[in-house]
Amino acid sequence: MTSKVLFVCLGNICRSPTAEAVFRHKVNTLGLSDSIQLDSCGTAAYHAGEKPDPRAMSAAKERGYSMAGQRARGVNDEDFHEFDHILAMDRSNQKDLLERCPKPLRHKIHLFLEFSGSARDDVPDPYYGGPQGFDQVLDLVEEACDGLLDWLQDK
Repeated sequence: MTSKVLFVCLGNICRSPTAEAVFRHKVNTLGLSDSIQLDSCGTAAYHAGEKPDPRAMSAAKERGYSMAGQRARGVNDEDFHEFDHILAMDRSNQKDLLERCPKPLRHKIHLFLEFSGSARDDVPDPYYGGPQGFDQVLDLVEEACDGLLDWLQDK
C-alpha cells in the first residue's frame, strides 16, 4: 500500500521544502520510495515556480539533503483528495487548510510536529531571520520525519 504525504507551509520556499527534502532522503535511504510518495506546497502561491530559499538549500546541503528539482506551488483542491496525510508546518497553515478542505477529508490534516517529541506545535518560519533559524527548522524537521516514518511503518 502506498502512502502519500504532503508537507505544507505558507510560501513553500523554506519549511515545507525542507521537510520534503529530509523526508525524501530518509525514505530513499530506507528503500521505501515505492511505498511512500511525497510533495510539498504552500497555502499561498506567492513564490509559485521558484526554487526554495537559498538559505534553506544551503542549510539542507550542509546536512546532506538535496532540494534539487523542487519548485514552489500553492495547494490545490485535488491535493485534499490525492494525499493521505497533509502536514501543516504551523497552526495558521493548518487553519487555512481546514477552511479550504472538504469536510469529509479534514481528518487527513495534522500539524507536522505531532510526529515529533517536541512540545512545540509550530515549525517557526525562518524567512525573516538569520541562518540559525534554518538550522532550528532542520532540527525540528529531522525529529518529526523520524516520528512520521515510524508511524507510517507501524500502520
